[in-house]
Amino acid sequence: MFDEKSKIKFENNNLIVPDTPYIVFIEGDGTGPDIWRASQLVFDSAVKKVYENKRKIQWVEALAGEKAFKETGKWLPEKTLELIRELRVGIKGPLTTPVGKGIRSINVALRQELDLYACIRPVRYFDGVPSPIKHPEKVDFVIFRENTEDLYAGIEWQAETPEAKKVSEFLFKEFGKKLPDTVGIGIKPISKFATERLTRMALKYAIKNKKNVVTFVHKGNIMKFTEGAFKNWGVECAKNEFREYIVLEEENLSKEGKILVNDRIADAMFQQIILRPDEYKVIVTPNLNGDYLSDAAAALVGGLGMAPGANIGDGYAVFEATHGTAPKYANLDKVNPSSVILSGVMMFEYLGWNEVANIIIRAIEKTIKNKTVTYDLARQMEGAKELKCSEFGQAIVDNME
Repeated sequence: MFDEKSKIKFENNNLIVPDTPYIVFIEGDGTGPDIWRASQLVFDSAVKKVYENKRKIQWVEALAGEKAFKETGKWLPEKTLELIRELRVGIKGPLTTPVGKGIRSINVALRQELDLYACIRPVRYFDGVPSPIKHPEKVDFVIFRENTEDLYAGIEWQAETPEAKKVSEFLFKEFGKKLPDTVGIGIKPISKFATERLTRMALKYAIKNKKNVVTFVHKGNIMKFTEGAFKNWGVECAKNEFREYIVLEEENLSKEGKILVNDRIADAMFQQIILRPDEYKVIVTPNLNGDYLSDAAAALVGGLGMAPGANIGDGYAVFEATHGTAPKYANLDKVNPSSVILSGVMMFEYLGWNEVANIIIRAIEKTIKNKTVTYDLARQMEGAKELKCSEFGQAIVDNME
């Protein structure tokens, strides 16, 4: 079905990208189709602008979410997973996840099934975007969130089920830990293996991109043997494998030319990113804390509509919108497509097509400075012209230079 010459390969830990690669896309639920149309226009226009006819993306649609359920009866068909495994790189819009019932998160399932163990969320400010803080231009860091473990592993039992009662009885009998009669139980696994591979990816990123601070964020003062272990394993990995590049915060050594490796308690870190954001460059965190922290950080630079994300493993990657489906705006051509567009920027950087990434970033910057933006930004910007989702995509294309 697919031409082998156009398939992305992964050999010796290196991605090999042809000139006409296949890329999987999942348009998403709710506002997803609107966002995807605007984003694809930007992506294809940027590739054509930079490479003329020498390079081109071949888009391959895969189904997930509501569209998949309507057509196949499954929220995440096996064929979708097979497509991503075969073609290696994908990009997706927001997908529906019921709260407190029904299917588990499709996003979590994708990460676990494909072992996309690092959720990478760059947080940076675009001049002119409304922000709740005085100096949003100081916000410029990247969050590396562990993606497969912690409470997101999905090991839990509903209250008053035989399974929950059995676990509760085991904890009391074997360890003397008495739980209430009506209690839901979840397990929080954090392993040395997963911590070390995330640490390696974060430190390699810091070295490659000349980021001079790597910070482990954790709640190890309370959860000593899970999140505390995450910090300890991460720091030990940094010391053992990257010693020539790093210096630890507690060491009385010169930091010149070195990456400072430090750690912060999770709750304190929420203050730090507001009060002293410029002191942080690469943040490494377990799954749940990373979820909270990355969304809170996005609020500092304009909200989730301006927040890209990537889920990356060894030779596989899925880039994604970080916001929800916003079903009340579905098919209204209204919402901000920047999250998917900026995730596409990350995708092009991952492919090594940096010229495409750069031209998109410059065009977005110009479009926002011109105050030609979607409603979420226009309502907070004096003198702004409100554009539809599709019009905003076209404005970005028109501003490509």
